[in-house]
Amino acid sequence: MAASHIFKVLFTNQGKIYEIYARKVSHGELWGFVEVEELVFGEKSSVVVDPAEERIKSEFDGVKRTYLPMHSILRIDQVKKQGISKVSSADNTNVTQFPMPVYTPGGEPPIRK
Repeated sequence: MAASHIFKVLFTNQGKIYEIYARKVSHGELWGFVEVEELVFGEKSSVVVDPAEERIKSEFDGVKRTYLPMHSILRIDQVKKQGISKVSSADNTNVTQFPMPVYTPGGEPPIRK
């Protein structure tokens, strides 16, 4: 029997770093987006409730599949076991997001000859 895969996906959104776990990650059908399916959260039978995980769980409640822009992805790891999903501040970290936007609509091209 094949081992089940769990992927840890770190991405940025509105100045915060999200860490989520999913069973399926692929390039998806939309160009420039990473498709993340079957999000995995902590056990509901747990006596101790983590407010950080509950916040992100409620944010993704009812989401079957999410599409993340490729430029917002920081890292995707295949891990042996699930960790705690969380949202953390991007302040005081050594993580730097790529400059945005890559293409400016109606503006000058990024490279001039």
